[in-house]
Amino acid sequence: METDSLSKSNAAVDTSAEEQEWTTVIKPKDSLFAVDLGEIWRYRDLLMLFVKRDITTSYKQTILGPLWWIIQPTFTVIMYMVVFGGIAGIPTDGIPQPLFYLGGVCLWQYFSDCLNKTSNTFVANAGIFGKVYFPRLIVPIENVISNLVRFSIQLGLFIVVYIIYGFVGTDAAPNWYLLLFPFLVVMLAGLALGFGILISSMTTKYRDLQVLFSFVVSLWMYATPIVYPLSQVRGRMYMGFDVYSIMCINPVTPIIETFKYAALGAGEFIGWGWLGYSFAFMVALISLGVVVFNKVQKSFMDTV
Repeated sequence: METDSLSKSNAAVDTSAEEQEWTTVIKPKDSLFAVDLGEIWRYRDLLMLFVKRDITTSYKQTILGPLWWIIQPTFTVIMYMVVFGGIAGIPTDGIPQPLFYLGGVCLWQYFSDCLNKTSNTFVANAGIFGKVYFPRLIVPIENVISNLVRFSIQLGLFIVVYIIYGFVGTDAAPNWYLLLFPFLVVMLAGLALGFGILISSMTTKYRDLQVLFSFVVSLWMYATPIVYPLSQVRGRMYMGFDVYSIMCINPVTPIIETFKYAALGAGEFIGWGWLGYSFAFMVALISLGVVVFNKVQKSFMDTV
């Protein structure tokens, strides 16, 4: 009798084990190129939760709150008008200085914000990563999305200034290239994401790279036509090199210059070739970043 009851009990355990189904299986990635977009989509609620957290906590304990998103570019533009427009006397291709500077500042601010936050992914989120599993790429993607809110507000400020100058009278005039604007924003976000996850993977072991990178980003802006038009360097040579071509090697330059030409009519269209170069650079950079990111995330908790 005891043998029969024991066999029945074992059979019941085996049956329950067979009926049990796992909803999530965590296993190492077979390839460094593996990106499970379906898994990221399944965690979309967590993604939006992170986005909401970033937006609400950015200026939660501040007096002016989101108004800082307008104050920062406004004072930046005023400083540029005094230093570069007034003291240095750098021309703006006939475009009013506030419009010219604000157009570049809005796009650069979005790019640099995404870049700086994404490059700190592993170090800033080590506590969360060590306690619970979720696709690690959720965090850098969230940074790119949450910064779109700030970018939208600053872009609204640009539109308001644009309308004011429209009533006053200005040479600024949009053209059909403005239809490329969503594509330009996607490329900016992709470049920031690619550079960010690549740098974040390296800073898990070498923390001083984070300091070096923040310094490089601040200098990077001056290698991008934000405070000056690209037309000012056309035809100039330096040590036997064409300065215009060197400037365009910077993948952000074609994006910024295309936006300025599309929205303000300043300068000239940089060309589809350079835009294609920026797009190809973005794709290659994201691919390399994903490979390094997947490799580092397997053991980053041991070094962070």
